[in-house]
Amino acid sequence: MNREQIFALICAHLADELEVNPGAIRESTRFKEDLEADSLDLYTLVQELEDNCAVKISDEQAAKILTVGEAVEFVLANSAHVDRSQQPPARTSQGSDPE
Repeated sequence: MNREQIFALICAHLADELEVNPGAIRESTRFKEDLEADSLDLYTLVQELEDNCAVKISDEQAAKILTVGEAVEFVLANSAHVDRSQQPPARTSQGSDPE
């Protein structure tokens, strides 16, 4: 998934769960202050991201994610199914084989 797909997934989930207009959600939108999401709402969002983005989010990590943009960034940084074609390739070691 790329950034736009992750953002769209989060917006769709929040719009359905919280009955808000998905067009009003921005990356700067705060879950609690702007959307009035409670702990159960945030738990279901975490479940949605874990199920659809191949990411694991601990309770401690989830507590630090305060905005939609932070959630997108977390998924991009931690998901096994993120499209990394727009990112620079990983550097490989040029050292000798230990065998």
